[in-house]
Order: sequence, then C-alpha cells, then structure tokens
Amino acid sequence: MLRSMFAGVSGLRNHQVKMDVIGNNIANVNTQGYKTSRTTFAEMFNQTLAGATTPTTNLGGKNPKQIGLGVSTSSIDVVHTTGGMMSTDRMLDLAIQGEGFITLYNGSAEEFDGLGDTFYTRAGNLYLDESGYLVGPNGMFVLGVMFLDIGEFEDGYWDPTNTAGTDAANDFANDPFANYIDEDAEGGRLKGYDPTSGLTRHDVMSEVDSYGPLKFPLNFLNISIDTTGVISGISPAGDLVAIGMIPLACVTNPAGLNRISDNLYKQSNNSGVPVYYQPGQGGVAGDVRAGALEMSNVDLSKEFTDMIITQRGFQANSRIITVSDTMLEELINLKR
Repeated sequence: MLRSMFAGVSGLRNHQVKMDVIGNNIANVNTQGYKTSRTTFAEMFNQTLAGATTPTTNLGGKNPKQIGLGVSTSSIDVVHTTGGMMSTDRMLDLAIQGEGFITLYNGSAEEFDGLGDTFYTRAGNLYLDESGYLVGPNGMFVLGVMFLDIGEFEDGYWDPTNTAGTDAANDFANDPFANYIDEDAEGGRLKGYDPTSGLTRHDVMSEVDSYGPLKFPLNFLNISIDTTGVISGISPAGDLVAIGMIPLACVTNPAGLNRISDNLYKQSNNSGVPVYYQPGQGGVAGDVRAGALEMSNVDLSKEFTDMIITQRGFQANSRIITVSDTMLEELINLKR
C-alpha cells in the first residue's frame, strides 16, 4: 500500500481533532471565564531510505533520504489570557483581572480539615447559601481567610457586643500584612506557603488558622468586595467591618491544569503547586473586580479563520487518499 494513503488518513484524523477544539471554543464563546484552546501539529516519524554520508577527499557528503509518514497532534493548549470584563452590578460577581484562580472546596464546611477535593475557577458568579457560606454556582465552598471568628456566630448571626472580631478586622485593615501575609516572601504570599517544599495545600494552609470556607454573618448588610479581595459589611452596630479576604491561587503552569466540567480546573502533575496571594499585591496575582464577570477569551474572527484553514486541510488530505486510490487502481489494472 502507498505511504501517502496512510499520511492522508493521519491528516484527516488530526484535522478532525482540530475542528473539534474549534467547535468547543465557539460553543463556549459566552461562557464566563472560559479559556480558549488551540491545536498544534507535528510531523510523525520518518522512514529512512538512505542515511547521511560523511564527506571524503573526492566526494562531498550526502543528505539522508527520508519519507514522512503523516502528522500527529503535538498539543492542545489552553490559552490563559484575560478575557474582557462584563459589568453586572451584582456585588457577589467577581472578575479576575490578571493571574490567579478562585479556590473552591468540595467537603465539610463546618468541620473544615482541608482534605476534601479542591478546585480552581475563573468564573466568579458567587452566591450565599442559607447558612451564609460563600459558594460557587455548583454549591462548592469558596476558600479564603476569615477575620471574624466563626465561633462568635450564633445561629449564623454575629454578636456586635463581642469586639474581638472587630479588633481583628480593624487590625487587618490597618496592617493587612501583620497576621496573614509573609512579608519576607515574594509579593503578598500567604504565610507558611513555600512552593518548593513539596507540601500539600492542606499542610501549609493549616499555618493560617483562619483559612477555610468563607462565611458571612446573616445580620450584616451591604456586603462589598474591594480590589484586594477584602470582604466588608455593615455590622448591626452600623460599623464597616472587614469580614474576610478571598486569596487567589497562582500556579507556575496554568496550561498544565486539568480542565473539567463546570468551569473548573484541578491541579495536575505538570501545573505546579498552587501558591496563594492576596489579590493585587506584589505584582503576582491579579486584582478582583466586584460587580463584573470575566468573559471568555475566544476570538471569533480567529476561530472562523482557523475553521476555514482546517476545512481546507481536511479536503486536501482527503484528496491525497482519492488520488492514491486512483494510482492503486491503475496498478491493479495492469493485469487484465
């Protein structure tokens, strides 16, 4: 059989993969926080008909004679550029402008031990459940640093006569790096987190005792989130009190994260260990914008152009197969 026919088959298969990726990108053009993917090709292995020769006194060297045997999919990359911002005027909608992910937790919030499944997302359409916990659209708990002691909540309501939480929140507002941020580390990295230590998120975040699911007092009003991720509200006494902070998880290789359903990512063997930063601090993590959502970064003009190129590539490879078949037919017809 002709090598060209097998090369054409590989071209059809891999151009179909690229078309599948393009189709998924276009389908998610209006998905909040979606990151577009791209497909790259690589030549498959070659059959060497003759090797290269070394130059001699009388003759120059000869190059090798090789025939390629088709194409393969080299990579399917997720492009983590920041998408545009869509204003929603809803204060629990968060858009991340820059690097970082919101951390979601699928486990017990009341008895948080950090050992449940942890996921990462750029889709910031957040909500409050009936107990006051901040959750994602899938019901998973948003992890962050609490300034108010949840133990001071009674049936979900914060006691305004207990000033311990207010003092702690005010201390954070005056000196946010005092208790939660490692001043000796890069930027606004949370205390105890050394990405080179090989420790898990549970091991290192346990050094920040107040890290866990974020819970809002049910008797607070006018909840707001600033660009550094600090959550504030009006207490029953009428004071503006900082409730907690949403850190952003940054990894060395965002494209290495495993993408799963519901706008979620999960750590993989090649993504790097997530490092937690306060938003907008140290030039590492991006800012957060309340009242907005990040749109997908899909460029429709590029996707449609790639679709045309992919279609023509598919047609050209199908033509290789038909022409190769014609040549085989001529070969068979030699004996009649």
